[in-house]
Amino acid sequence: MAVAVSSVFGKKAGSYFGGVLWSRLNAILTPIRVEVTGREHIASKTSYVVIPNHQSYFDIFLVYGWLGIDIKWIMKKELAKIPGIGFGSKKVGHIFIDRSHKREALTALNDVRNKLVNGTSVVIFPEGTRSRDGQLGKFKRGAFKLAKDLELPLLPVTINGTKNILPAGTLDLFPGKVSMIIHPPIDSSRYDGEDLKPLMECAARLISGELILQTADRLR
Repeated sequence: MAVAVSSVFGKKAGSYFGGVLWSRLNAILTPIRVEVTGREHIASKTSYVVIPNHQSYFDIFLVYGWLGIDIKWIMKKELAKIPGIGFGSKKVGHIFIDRSHKREALTALNDVRNKLVNGTSVVIFPEGTRSRDGQLGKFKRGAFKLAKDLELPLLPVTINGTKNILPAGTLDLFPGKVSMIIHPPIDSSRYDGEDLKPLMECAARLISGELILQTADRLR
């Protein structure tokens, strides 16, 4: 259905139908309560490299359903071969990258550059993988290098509670409460040179400052 909506009304509409509504339906069925703060930090016509912490696969539903902006995901090229997922993701504008081939990766970078305009943003989990204990993992360079290369601001986001909704390594769903804190954007252009460490440390401080490590409240 998202493919059909994209074909008729455009990729933003398809992304909304296939992402936002799908995510909110999953939240209703689980069920979960969602609390979002910091939306005032988002400028509607500005594109960002969004960098949330990663606790669970449920993070995708939370970001898609409640961030409130048009987003694209950078996905492994292998996922493009999966029936339904690959075709549908391409139709709504998600970006596939083959990291093993530098030339193709550069072509994909240009694809990202063309798509991230007028408020359309890209989401990358800077830890690269889910945290097993809820603590913030070590950041990888990719998201920060992308922000510098494309001259885009970073939008740090703290996610709390999803590790208790869909724990890592299981398919078990539990009701509960989750929160998403949207932090003020970081101007990547203020960090000069090739040394990304200060930029990464700034983002990590913002995200970890609002990270709750205790067990989230359950719905009663």
